[in-house]
Amino acid sequence: MRRRTGLAMAAAAALAWGEWVNWRWSRALLGSRVGASEAVVVLGYRNPRPTANFINRWRVRAGIRSVVADRARDTRVIFSGGKTGGAVAEARLMADYAKSVLEFDGKVLVEDRSATTWENITNVIPLLEDVDRIKIASQPAHALKARAYLRRQRPDLAEKLVRADDYRPGEWMAGKPLLALYGLWTLRGLTAEERKALQ
Repeated sequence: MRRRTGLAMAAAAALAWGEWVNWRWSRALLGSRVGASEAVVVLGYRNPRPTANFINRWRVRAGIRSVVADRARDTRVIFSGGKTGGAVAEARLMADYAKSVLEFDGKVLVEDRSATTWENITNVIPLLEDVDRIKIASQPAHALKARAYLRRQRPDLAEKLVRADDYRPGEWMAGKPLLALYGLWTLRGLTAEERKALQ
């Protein structure tokens, strides 16, 4: 009985920790910029199949609900990702899913050359120059990494970063401890200044 109770408490602690870490990452390196125009950048994930995989479908939904959240008058959704795992670029698969399955009829732009997160940011910068607000949608650790890269490449544009609707309490709850562990590994390259935003 004690062993079961101990295991249950450990599982509950792991779930709570995963939830908290992802919540914290979703709110780091952001501002509170207001404005009538915004860009929602949806980052792709390796996709060997000819249709969007589970992770890319979720990222598209997170990006679309980020548009609905603030109802900016002029919003563009930018899907970013090249041919890293299959014959079709991640960005094109995500754009197709957004239009054909989710029936999203807003403005869509496609950046289909990037193979890394650094390249995602480099290649979408020209599409961000004229907007008031920028949102980056992905899993919280990945989006945080991308925001850090934008701060390094274009600090002036990073001042326009605001929160995307890519974190919701309880969503992915069972997987959040694993996502948090993986996130800690992927975020090990953050600078000391960037880490201060996590404290």
